[in-house]
Amino acid sequence: HVQLVESGGGSVQVGGSLRLSCVASDDTIGRYCMGWFRQIPDKEREGVAGIESDGSTSYADSVKGRFTVSQDSAKNILYLQMNSLKPEDTAMYYCAAGRTYGCYTLLATAFDYWGQGTQVTVS
Repeated sequence: HVQLVESGGGSVQVGGSLRLSCVASDDTIGRYCMGWFRQIPDKEREGVAGIESDGSTSYADSVKGRFTVSQDSAKNILYLQMNSLKPEDTAMYYCAAGRTYGCYTLLATAFDYWGQGTQVTVS
């Protein structure tokens, strides 16, 4: 059973940085496509970044050049480094594990396992 637990959210000023972490159950990292999503109330969940087991990454256009996804397979931790944060980055952020094509499409429907989320507020 895959378990995902996010941390690292908080409040930050415009232009600031945060690093989100997602601790996964054993053998999750490297076995699944891992992704970061975000959601604001009354909006669909949006794919932010994905990383495959070989380290290949993909990003939403809105975060390219500002966010970096990485993973530590030995520690089973997924990261999202967020720089140059903007007010529009404010959302609940979720990590997820799913099928390979999810890393290309960043579609929520490709992901089967989800964390509980961590709130990021930029003001």
